[in-house]
Amino acid sequence: MFNFSANNMVVINCKELDRYNIFTMKDLDTNRVYLLYDFRKKHVFKRDKIYCVSGKVNSADKLYLVLENSKEDIKHSKTAI
Repeated sequence: MFNFSANNMVVINCKELDRYNIFTMKDLDTNRVYLLYDFRKKHVFKRDKIYCVSGKVNSADKLYLVLENSKEDIKHSKTAI
């Protein structure tokens, strides 16, 4: 497993499943879109906020970004969404 982290992220969509949540998030700097898996179901995001996220990259047969930590991105919070 490898670590990942990203700043200036906004939530596009959230899908709640029985065992985990999947967050679709967009990096406002690179315009890349990521699927983040929350297996602990502890993260709550608001659509009008910008976040920093971090976690692990798990790649057995498919690449998963497993969300471990998140917080509001204060540095970029004044940026218009």
